[in-house]
Order: sequence, then structure tokens, then C-alpha cells
Amino acid sequence: MDLRAFRYPMFTIGLILIFISMMMMLSSMLILPMYLQQGMAVTALTAGLVLLPGSLLNGFLSPIMGRLFDKFGPKWLVIIGMAIVSVVLFLYTGIEATTSLGTIITLHVFMMVGISMIMMPAQTNGLNQLPPEFYPHGTAIMNTLQQVSGAIGTAVAVSILSAGQTRFLSSVANPETPENQLAGFTSGVQNAFVFALVLAVIGLIISLFVKRVKVGAQAGQQGPMH
Repeated sequence: MDLRAFRYPMFTIGLILIFISMMMMLSSMLILPMYLQQGMAVTALTAGLVLLPGSLLNGFLSPIMGRLFDKFGPKWLVIIGMAIVSVVLFLYTGIEATTSLGTIITLHVFMMVGISMIMMPAQTNGLNQLPPEFYPHGTAIMNTLQQVSGAIGTAVAVSILSAGQTRFLSSVANPETPENQLAGFTSGVQNAFVFALVLAVIGLIISLFVKRVKVGAQAGQQGPMH
């Protein structure tokens, strides 16, 4: 991989946005099923069905986002997508055992809509700025860092969940009671979503610097950073 691709600002910004999006998405898709099964006592099948609508919609939206990207460019798609994800994650920080499955399904659907508004536009716009000889390197860098970001996001989210749970249980008189165990797990899950929310806010700030790049513009006004 030729790391000179990082000299192109829109490629770098797009890569950061994808990195953040993958961390948010994969950490949430790990934490949610865990809480659905352990905190809300639903079966693994039910937990999967809860996440199914949003996951399917995310796949169906890709061609739609492509057409919107061609028409409006990446900036407002990415900004609106990050704003949607930020609101959803903020609401997830208040998740409790009494939260209805309908609410979780709705929030997950909106989150997947927001993610689809970020991923494709950010990736396409970033690669558009690269000269043709850098296309393979840019694609390889993005694919590699997507895997890395997912691994980092899930690891950090689980660590935060565990630390939050431990901290809560150490502060109560009877940590072994089922009520306190559930409250501790809920506290840890909420902390994990706060971590994802912080990532979303950072991504929202970065998205303000996105500029549309047309194929071939890399040779002219959209040259590399110096």
C-alpha cells in the first residue's frame, strides 16, 4: 500500500469518517444484542430479528445514496447522516430494561439510515480525489482500516461496558442481587453508548470539512496537501 494517498485531503477525511462509522456501527451491533439477551431477557432469535430491519435497509439504501450523491454531492449527506447517528446514540445512552423492542428497532433503523448516508459518499468522494495509479492503494487502505476500526471499536466498547459495570457494582451494598446485577450491566451498556456518541460528535465535526471532488479533479484544483 502506497501511503502517499494520505496526501490527498478528501481521501484522508473520507477515511477518517469511514473509520469512525465502522467503530460506531460494529460496537453498537455487538452491545445491542448483548443487552437484549442479558438485560432484557429476550432470545438470541428475537435479538437477531430486532436488528434485522435496520441491517436489511442499510443494504437496500446503497444505490439510493449513490443517486443522491451524484445529485447533491457528499457534504450534506454525510453531515445529515452523522447528525442522525448522533441523535440515535444519544437516545441509546438512556437504554433500560424497560425500553420497548419497538423503540430499539426504530432507533436501529434510523442509525442504519445514517450510516448508509456516511459510508458510501465518504468512500466514493475520497477515492475520487486520488490519481488513477493510487486507486488500488486507496481501496486497500480503506478496506484494511475498516477491519481494524471494527476490531478497535468492539474491543473498546466491551472494555467500557465491563468497567462501567464493575464500577457500579463496587458502589452498592449488595452487588450479587439480580436487581443490582441488571442495574450494573445497564450502566455499563449506557457508558459504551456514550463512547459511541463521542465518536459520532467527532465525526460530525469532521464532516463539516467535506468538499465534493469530481473524478479527474485531482490533477487540478483538488491536488494533494503540502
